[in-house]
Amino acid sequence: MVFAAKVSEVPLWGKKVVTVEGREILLVNAKGNIYACETECPHQGAPLSGALIKDAEHLTCQRHGYRFNLKTGACREFPEYTLKVYSIGMEGDNIMVKLD
Repeated sequence: MVFAAKVSEVPLWGKKVVTVEGREILLVNAKGNIYACETECPHQGAPLSGALIKDAEHLTCQRHGYRFNLKTGACREFPEYTLKVYSIGMEGDNIMVKLD
């Protein structure tokens, strides 16, 4: 796992784009749970930095409303689109990301 950011850098119910080993990753803090995923919607490439966090488990793309599970990347309404998610680990206040 590789260091991505400090927990304090990702606001509660907020997002932060970080670069980890040359790859942009979106960190999401949903109800105190940290998730990591790709930065663009798999539907049409809209930036997810503007996505909505409406509950503690989903990220909703603002462009067309595609809703992705932050744990699995699945989009129940449109299963042909899956958001790439990354495993994370915590080391104190450090968010660590496993790049696959």
